[in-house]
Amino acid sequence: MADARKRNEVPGAGAKTARPAGGASGKAYLLLAITALSWGGNAVAGRLAVGEISPMALTALRWLLVVAILAPLAGRDLVSHWPTIRAHWRRIALMAAIGFTAFNSLMYVAAHYTSAVNLTIIQGGIPVVVLVGALVVYGTRITPLQGAGMVVTLAGVAVVAAQGSLAALMALSFNPGDVLMMIAGLAYAGYTLALRSRPAMPQLAFFTAMAAIAFLTSLPLLGFEIATGRVLWPGPEGWLILAYVSLFPSLIAQLCFMRGVELIGPGRAGLFVNLVPVFGAMLAVAILSEPFRLYHAAALALVLGGIALAERGKGG
Repeated sequence: MADARKRNEVPGAGAKTARPAGGASGKAYLLLAITALSWGGNAVAGRLAVGEISPMALTALRWLLVVAILAPLAGRDLVSHWPTIRAHWRRIALMAAIGFTAFNSLMYVAAHYTSAVNLTIIQGGIPVVVLVGALVVYGTRITPLQGAGMVVTLAGVAVVAAQGSLAALMALSFNPGDVLMMIAGLAYAGYTLALRSRPAMPQLAFFTAMAAIAFLTSLPLLGFEIATGRVLWPGPEGWLILAYVSLFPSLIAQLCFMRGVELIGPGRAGLFVNLVPVFGAMLAVAILSEPFRLYHAAALALVLGGIALAERGKGG
């Protein structure tokens, strides 16, 4: 039992992550692929939610459902690790507010103004911020190939944000939904970096604490939505959407992502966010019948080229 608990814990602040073995890397790749598929579906769900459930209601209720699922499972660990949670509550609260509440709220609002294909491709820019942030915060070296991958990825995000128009790119004339999604991506990049030195406790307990805080920090946003008469409570289809985002992007994907970061570090794990555009675009075309234009194909080629270059140039 002690050994099992030890495997569930991660190094504290300032601890160095050991270089993963080949088997650990393979496991991380699978977990991060599941994460990307779930998050690609989250963008599609955000578009489906338009007219079915309002953005802040969706954000608040998804975290409420996650807490309801996790609380019985993680209750004992939450009690035993309460001193750690209390000692680091400000850090945990900030991570939850930025990575969970802010990211999802911004994305669901953005879904009212842009396509699911755009939402997912723009998320491909997150690894760029993560790699630069890892260099600044942790001193993680960026190899020349990783730098090239960053540039290629940024080019792909720029192409989709400008909708393939050089004039729009030069004039910085972007869809407001695309801009909101870019801001959301910055928020999640900050959360990804913070995961590397999160407080040492079982993953499930940590995630449950964060989900509870995400619910609490989403309540003021829901209150504003109610006060301004913009709230839309879910009907039958809205509840199905809510069930999906609660189970997959919120629960399964987040746990897979945290474990992936533990196994291979935030810089390399963040690169797999580039798979979100691939899965998201396929799902958007298949489920929403969204058009897939030439500039989308060009952007996907660029972000996939970025992840290939960066992974080939990963440091030891």
